[in-house]
Amino acid sequence: MDIYEPEFVKRLFNQMSSSYERMNFITSFGFSIIWRKQFINKLSSSNSDIKVIDLLSGLGENWNYLIKKYPNGEFTALDFSDEMVKKSKSKSSKKFNVLQQDVLKHNLPAKEFDIVTCAFGLKTFNDEQLHCLAKTVHHILKENGEFTFIEISSPKHKLLLCLYRLYLGSIIPILGKLFLGNPNDYRMLWTYTENFGDSEKVKEIFENNNLNVKYDRYFFGCATGISGRKL
Repeated sequence: MDIYEPEFVKRLFNQMSSSYERMNFITSFGFSIIWRKQFINKLSSSNSDIKVIDLLSGLGENWNYLIKKYPNGEFTALDFSDEMVKKSKSKSSKKFNVLQQDVLKHNLPAKEFDIVTCAFGLKTFNDEQLHCLAKTVHHILKENGEFTFIEISSPKHKLLLCLYRLYLGSIIPILGKLFLGNPNDYRMLWTYTENFGDSEKVKEIFENNNLNVKYDRYFFGCATGISGRKL
């Protein structure tokens, strides 16, 4: 079983779609709301009619923050999970054009967007896919366009890592069973997080694709990310 195979990932998130927003809040110790605000605040504000795309958009958790930051923006969201797209459309602001596409096999036009965002999707990519993602970001961004990404990560502090491993690896699957009757889906989130580590590798990959990248840490490395501009 290849846990990075797109069909496997799509099936996993389809199965988790009904409870994912709650569980994402729980798996981040309630910090996901704060982290979303912080990672979007890495971007410059603007009242212009700029174009914004939210990749791996899930249930649209970033959208209200983006609308506030870019009140006159034109918004696109992209995700390949059927259920996530359906649920996000049912609650979405009409400001968002929601596309069901695989970000690694997209038909997005070149130099189309001023802003690219993505929250908590990096961990589901292997190294080869991360290179493809970086190429996509470079392809769709306008010159000097901005991007920001964030991901739940394995903190380097040993005590914090032990607590995090216990929480995500053992407690979260139990909560997943209560919500879904299937703890294995949420156990996979820890597998992805443990394999991912942190965003240092992502920073290097994006830099190798002609992007100016800054490494970002949140709450002692429990989440990390990257932000920057297209060169």
